[in-house]
Amino acid sequence: MSDQYELLDSGNGKKLERYGDIILDRPCAQAVWEPQNPLLWNKATASFDRVGGLNWKGRHKLSDSWNVEIAGVAMKLSATDFGHIGVFPETRALWKWIRETLTAEKNKKGRDLKFLNLFAYSGGATLAAAQSGVQCCHLDASKGMVEWARENAAINNLENAPVRWIVDDVIKFLRREVKRGNQYDGILLDPPSFGRGKKGELYKIEDQLMTTLDLVNQVLNDDPSFVILTSHTPGFSPIVLSNLLRQYHKIGRFECGEMLLTGKPDVNDLPNGNWARWINDQTV
Repeated sequence: MSDQYELLDSGNGKKLERYGDIILDRPCAQAVWEPQNPLLWNKATASFDRVGGLNWKGRHKLSDSWNVEIAGVAMKLSATDFGHIGVFPETRALWKWIRETLTAEKNKKGRDLKFLNLFAYSGGATLAAAQSGVQCCHLDASKGMVEWARENAAINNLENAPVRWIVDDVIKFLRREVKRGNQYDGILLDPPSFGRGKKGELYKIEDQLMTTLDLVNQVLNDDPSFVILTSHTPGFSPIVLSNLLRQYHKIGRFECGEMLLTGKPDVNDLPNGNWARWINDQTV
């Protein structure tokens, strides 16, 4: 499985990453140690910082967009004004797990499975799930991000895969799904610390997460496979996320950990967010 992403180094509040042939130097507050390979940073194609504003240096060296393959999923990348590029590679291990688990579950159960990706961004997890041949629902409040995800589907030859592309507020959508009786086998949700819905609805994780999880539990079918909860919000540690899932699932296996940016074995792993998942032991 091809993977053109690599963490090259980190330290002094920054991370140095390779995306295909492009090397980027960007902020990362948790990289509080000294860089391991200081000379390597001179190879950066472009850099971004927030000193006195939002600033790219060397952005003219970047194409308007370029494609890379990460964890077996081709992704279109593009430098945005806020320093993002259209992918969070710390989630790539979850993409692999979702694809492998849904493939095994589909073969075991011998029926169509349905996967729901909430706060789905540019669609890496959605497309990993689609590669397993299951039905997917991809939801994000940003029309632009959903369009970006659909472009990613096309470059993976998945433009005709059974994916529902939804631009909506998560809570409003889930309430409609409950009323419609739509249910899912696997669900991933990555709630933001703070966000806006399709019509400007305010989402604050500390206020809306419990409501979201209540609704997620209601749209699971009678024989589900898993729920994955991830977060980049400070304070929402792996144990906190696992405890949140334990409120809704009394039987099954719980796993949790940090999401990591990784490179070669001699490069420090860089934590960037946390995850927890409930796995229905009776089916997996």
